Amino acid sequence: VTVFTPIDNLATASADRRPWLGGLPDAAQPQTSLDAAAASVNSSAERQPGASEEISVQEPYVGMEFDSEDAAKEFYDDYARHLGFVMRIDQCRRSEVDKRILSRRLSCNKQGYYVKMKDQYGPVRKPRSSTREGCKAMMLVKVNKSGKWVVTRFVKDHTHPLVASSRTCRTAMDHKDRKIQELTLELERQDKLCNLYHEQIITFLQSVEEETGLLSTKIEAAVKNVMEMEAEAKQQSNLQQAHLQ
Repeated sequence: VTVFTPIDNLATASADRRPWLGGLPDAAQPQTSLDAAAASVNSSAERQPGASEEISVQEPYVGMEFDSEDAAKEFYDDYARHLGFVMRIDQCRRSEVDKRILSRRLSCNKQGYYVKMKDQYGPVRKPRSSTREGCKAMMLVKVNKSGKWVVTRFVKDHTHPLVASSRTCRTAMDHKDRKIQELTLELERQDKLCNLYHEQIITFLQSVEEETGLLSTKIEAAVKNVMEMEAEAKQQSNLQQAHLQ
C-alpha cells in the first residue's frame, strides 16, 4: 500500500513582478497566512507614492493575457488603486470535473446593491451605510487551453466619482472590502489544499482496492486447490476400498 505525504504548502515563493507599472519597486515575497497578508497590504499602502508622482498603468483590454489567476488579480488591483477605486474579487465558475476555477470576475467594490435582511429575532440593529451603488465596472478573465488567463470582457466606466490616486486616499481604503479580499485569497488556498488531500485519499483507496482484489484472487485460487486435493484424496480412498473388497 502506497503512503502519501500531504503537501502543506501549495504556494511557491516567487519574486513579485509588475510589468504593467512603471517606477514601482518589486514587492516582497507573497505570504500565505492571513496576518502576513494584512501586514503586506498595510506596508504596500505606506510605500505608495504621493499624488505628485506620476505612475503609468496599463488599461485592461479584451485579449490581454496573464500567466495565472493571481497575476490577473494583482494587475486589476493595481489598476484600481491607480484610478481610485477598490477591487472586489467577485464570482467564479468552476469545472464540474475537478472543481478548478475556469473564470473569475473582478469588479468594483460598489458593484451591485446592498440587500437589507429582516431580523426576526434578536435586538434591533442600527442600519449601516452601504458602499454599493450598482457600479458595472469589471474585468472578466477566463483560462484557455494553453493555461493562460485571458480578458474576455472589460467594463471601464464607473457610476460614481473615483477617489484621487493619492497616498492619503489609498491608505483610507475601505477596510471591510480589503478584509474580504484577504479572506477570499486564504479561502482559495485552503480550497486547493482540500482538493489535494481529496485526490490523495482517492488514490490511496484505489491502491487499497487493487491490493484487496489481488488478495481475494489468491485466496480463491488457494481454496480451489484445497478442494481439488480433497476430491482427489477421496477418490483414491474409494479406489483402495474397492480393491480390498
